[in-house]
Amino acid sequence: MPETKLEAAPTAMTDAARKPDAIPKPPLDARLTEQRNPRSMRIDQLSTLEIVDLINAEDRLVAAAVSDEREAIARAIDLVVDCLRQGGRLLYVGAGTSGRLGVLDASEMPPTYRTDPDMVQGVMAGGFEALLRAQEGAEDHPEDGAAAMDGRSVGPQDFVLGIAASGTTPYVHGALKRARELGARTGFLLCTYPTEDLLRTHDVVIAPLVGPEVITGSTRMKAGTATKMVLNTISTSSMVKLGKVYGNLMVDLQVTCQKLQDRGERILMDTLAVPREEAERLLDAAGGHVKTAIVMGRLGLDAAAARRRLQEKGGAIAALVGKPK
Repeated sequence: MPETKLEAAPTAMTDAARKPDAIPKPPLDARLTEQRNPRSMRIDQLSTLEIVDLINAEDRLVAAAVSDEREAIARAIDLVVDCLRQGGRLLYVGAGTSGRLGVLDASEMPPTYRTDPDMVQGVMAGGFEALLRAQEGAEDHPEDGAAAMDGRSVGPQDFVLGIAASGTTPYVHGALKRARELGARTGFLLCTYPTEDLLRTHDVVIAPLVGPEVITGSTRMKAGTATKMVLNTISTSSMVKLGKVYGNLMVDLQVTCQKLQDRGERILMDTLAVPREEAERLLDAAGGHVKTAIVMGRLGLDAAAARRRLQEKGGAIAALVGKPK
């Protein structure tokens, strides 16, 4: 059998590669996520290293596709921040990989930015069990998505972001329809061409077109990577704008383990120019809250006074102690 040569994928997504007519045969399904990738047609004949190279080459297309949606992502961030400042919430709604990624992003907010667990939530078709074991049929019921919004008392101060790589998941559409009926602002994150109806219906639509997957329809791959990049950008940027970051330091973290204790002490050593012993003392006096400890060290206040001053400034540490050195 002759040696199979791997044809390198392009390093950037071309216009042709973004369009369905780049596929040799007319697609049976117009969704980009369901089309066959012409560059991986012979993946089952490749060596292990060639498979790795092919997947890696396709993965390099993801960042460019996300960048193409930068303005829509920025609009989503501004919507999220506006809602959170009014005491509202950010809710991610999805099924399968999309749902799990939403739950993952939401679950990382409290330890990283000391948010209330209710502030950012992941809503998953099939509930908790679906996080551990696939329940694909759970995504087929729009009424369950609607019920999830009712169960969380979604209202006008909330922003609900539906996540569905294919753009067609009934559970997600049912949740967003009900959320809009309840007055919430809504967005949609997908990895195929958005319909005119989708664009008209929601406050923002984010559609990174990563192209067909290496394995047809396996949206846990490029589409999943793009989804995580977008969610990371939305949640991180929102926390920055809410004052939970000082310079590029996560000063609103709460010390809950040795790793975070060490990180908190190093942040204080850096921002206050104090030895570790003093950083440890300040952090302990602040109840493990780095932001409070910085204000204490910079302004010579006790913990209670530092918390009051922070509350007066809406938690914006720079407004109290100036820019980081």
